[in-house]
Amino acid sequence: MSTENVIVKDEAGVRLIILNRADKKNAINQDMYAAMADALNAAQEDDALRVVVFTGSGDAFSAGNDMMDFLNPNARMGDADLPVERFLQAILTAKKPMLAAVNGLAVGIGTTMLMHCDLVYASDNARFSVPFINLGLMPEAASSLLLPAAIGPKKAAEMLMFGDFHDAETARDMGLINEVFTSESLMDEVMTRARALAAKPPSAMLLIKSLLKREPETPGARMARESALFAERLQSAECKEAASAFFEKRAPDFTKCAE
Repeated sequence: MSTENVIVKDEAGVRLIILNRADKKNAINQDMYAAMADALNAAQEDDALRVVVFTGSGDAFSAGNDMMDFLNPNARMGDADLPVERFLQAILTAKKPMLAAVNGLAVGIGTTMLMHCDLVYASDNARFSVPFINLGLMPEAASSLLLPAAIGPKKAAEMLMFGDFHDAETARDMGLINEVFTSESLMDEVMTRARALAAKPPSAMLLIKSLLKREPETPGARMARESALFAERLQSAECKEAASAFFEKRAPDFTKCAE
């Protein structure tokens, strides 16, 4: 499934998708969008894969969309068959947890795709920018909705209206990312977390993510929904395995829990 510019690796229930165009700061072209969409969609159908991690090669996560695409009259945003649109739909609809290891520059789609990741970690040299205004363009990937939800409307307006860069510490403090690590330790830290998530009860994990991604509803409606799911989960193979492991003083093994 790997290509020259997108490397895909699977290990311990984790699919690692690496943008591999370091000479262009991992600027994403249509072939790369297609490869990432295919890798992400395939992971949703593979029971052995529980978590997806995105990162970049070299010293950049992604410099954003390849600028040559903006000059291509045939690359019309909104066309469902366009690779970039397939990728946007893939990150929007992904059911399994997605993590990002932002190892440097994150511009445009390099930042807006993070809004769809469940957990985002960055190296201390990472920088984030959504410079659409400077190109006379509009935000994409639902970032005009998701960015205010993540960091607040005032900070989102500042990022989208000025298009300036923000360093990793600032991004963490305003809630854009979870945590900052050194460049040397970033991937070890992220993969440790990804493997830990992959070892959790998979069906319960899917339900938790689906709740977090649901459209807003009243607290009463959400409480009722959670209670109904809680009752169902009490009868699940995963819950029974967790209880058995507790009483038998062993680590639970959820790989045998078919649901």
